[in-house]
Amino acid sequence: QVQLVESGGGLVQTGGSLRLACAASGFTFRVLDLGWFCQAPGREREFVATIRRTGSTYNAISAKGRVTISRDNAKKTVSLQMNSLKPEDTAVYYCAAAPGSSSDSWKTTGAEYNYWGQGTQVTVSS
Repeated sequence: QVQLVESGGGLVQTGGSLRLACAASGFTFRVLDLGWFCQAPGREREFVATIRRTGSTYNAISAKGRVTISRDNAKKTVSLQMNSLKPEDTAVYYCAAAPGSSSDSWKTTGAEYNYWGQGTQVTVSS
Protein backbone atom coordinates (compact mmCIF):
# COMPACT_ATOMS: atom_id res chain seq x y z
CA GLN A 1 0.00 0.00 0.00
CA VAL A 2 1.36 3.38 -1.05
CA GLN A 3 1.52 5.76 1.88
CA LEU A 4 3.09 9.08 2.87
CA VAL A 5 3.02 10.13 6.52
CA GLU A 6 4.16 13.58 7.66
CA SER A 7 5.38 14.50 11.11
CA GLY A 8 7.17 17.32 12.88
CA GLY A 9 4.58 20.07 12.75
CA GLY A 10 3.68 22.13 15.77
CA LEU A 11 3.57 25.56 17.35
CA VAL A 12 6.63 27.79 17.10
CA GLN A 13 7.34 31.46 17.69
CA THR A 14 8.26 33.90 14.97
CA GLY A 15 11.88 33.41 14.00
CA GLY A 16 11.92 29.82 15.14
CA SER A 17 12.63 26.63 13.22
CA LEU A 18 10.89 23.35 12.51
CA ARG A 19 11.93 20.23 10.71
CA LEU A 20 9.17 18.32 8.98
CA ALA A 21 9.60 14.73 7.93
CA CYS A 22 7.65 12.49 5.59
CA ALA A 23 7.98 8.73 5.70
CA ALA A 24 7.10 6.77 2.58
CA SER A 25 6.06 3.17 2.22
CA GLY A 26 4.92 1.05 -0.67
CA PHE A 27 7.26 2.84 -3.10
CA THR A 28 10.53 2.28 -4.82
CA PHE A 29 11.54 5.47 -3.07
CA ARG A 30 14.76 6.24 -4.90
CA VAL A 31 12.99 6.73 -8.25
CA LEU A 32 10.55 9.32 -6.91
CA ASP A 33 10.49 13.08 -7.26
CA LEU A 34 9.22 14.53 -3.98
CA GLY A 35 7.71 17.82 -2.97
CA TRP A 36 6.35 19.87 -0.10
CA PHE A 37 3.29 22.06 -0.37
CA CYS A 38 1.40 24.14 2.15
CA GLN A 39 -2.19 25.29 2.47
CA ALA A 40 -3.30 28.11 4.74
CA PRO A 41 -6.96 28.61 5.68
CA GLY A 42 -8.90 30.13 2.81
CA ARG A 43 -6.00 29.78 0.40
CA GLU A 44 -5.06 27.36 -2.32
CA ARG A 45 -2.35 24.79 -1.84
CA GLU A 46 1.05 26.36 -2.60
CA PHE A 47 4.34 24.88 -3.69
CA VAL A 48 7.21 25.09 -1.17
CA ALA A 49 10.07 22.92 -2.43
CA THR A 50 10.87 19.88 -4.50
CA ILE A 51 13.70 17.37 -4.75
CA ARG A 52 14.30 15.15 -7.72
CA ARG A 53 15.35 11.53 -7.61
CA THR A 54 18.82 12.82 -8.50
CA GLY A 55 18.91 14.94 -5.33
CA SER A 56 18.73 18.29 -7.04
CA THR A 57 16.38 20.76 -5.39
CA TYR A 58 14.25 23.77 -6.17
CA ASN A 59 12.46 26.11 -3.75
CA ALA A 60 9.62 28.52 -4.15
CA ILE A 61 10.80 32.11 -4.28
CA SER A 62 8.96 32.89 -1.05
CA ALA A 63 10.80 30.08 0.71
CA LYS A 64 14.24 30.58 -0.77
CA GLY A 65 16.91 30.98 1.88
CA ARG A 66 14.60 29.81 4.65
CA VAL A 67 13.81 26.21 3.76
CA THR A 68 15.90 23.21 2.82
CA ILE A 69 14.47 20.04 1.35
CA SER A 70 16.43 16.81 1.65
CA ARG A 71 15.91 13.10 1.21
CA ASP A 72 17.26 9.90 2.69
CA ASN A 73 16.71 7.07 0.27
CA ALA A 74 17.84 4.45 2.76
CA LYS A 75 15.25 5.59 5.30
CA LYS A 76 12.66 6.44 2.63
CA THR A 77 12.11 9.89 4.07
CA VAL A 78 11.96 13.42 2.76
CA SER A 79 12.50 16.32 5.12
CA LEU A 80 11.83 20.03 5.11
CA GLN A 81 13.95 22.22 7.38
CA MET A 82 12.26 25.57 7.91
CA ASN A 83 14.06 28.48 9.53
CA SER A 84 13.19 32.09 10.34
CA LEU A 85 9.53 31.20 10.42
CA LYS A 86 6.92 33.92 10.06
CA PRO A 87 3.22 33.99 11.02
CA GLU A 88 2.37 33.84 7.32
CA ASP A 89 4.04 30.41 7.18
CA THR A 90 1.15 29.07 9.27
CA ALA A 91 -0.46 26.31 7.22
CA VAL A 92 -0.94 22.61 6.83
CA TYR A 93 2.14 21.17 5.14
CA TYR A 94 1.85 18.21 2.80
CA CYS A 95 4.45 16.01 1.21
CA ALA A 96 3.85 14.60 -2.23
CA ALA A 97 5.45 12.04 -4.51
CA ALA A 98 5.55 11.32 -8.21
CA PRO A 99 7.55 9.01 -10.44
CA GLY A 100 10.77 10.69 -11.46
CA SER A 101 11.21 11.70 -15.07
CA SER A 102 13.98 12.80 -17.38
CA SER A 103 12.33 16.17 -17.88
CA ASP A 104 14.34 19.28 -17.02
CA SER A 105 11.26 21.03 -15.64
CA TRP A 106 10.56 21.16 -11.93
CA LYS A 107 7.38 19.69 -10.49
CA THR A 108 5.87 22.77 -8.82
CA THR A 109 2.14 22.16 -9.17
CA GLY A 110 -0.05 19.75 -7.27
CA ALA A 111 -1.31 18.18 -10.47
CA GLU A 112 2.16 16.81 -11.17
CA TYR A 113 2.13 14.63 -8.06
CA ASN A 114 0.33 11.33 -7.75
CA TYR A 115 0.52 10.65 -4.04
CA TRP A 116 -0.08 12.85 -1.00
CA GLY A 117 0.26 12.64 2.74
CA GLN A 118 -2.43 13.69 5.18
CA GLY A 119 -0.62 16.87 6.20
CA THR A 120 0.93 18.26 9.36
CA GLN A 121 -0.06 21.57 10.95
CA VAL A 122 2.51 24.31 11.39
CA THR A 123 1.50 27.31 13.45
CA VAL A 124 3.80 30.31 13.87
CA SER A 125 2.84 32.70 16.63
CA SER A 126 3.66 36.39 16.49
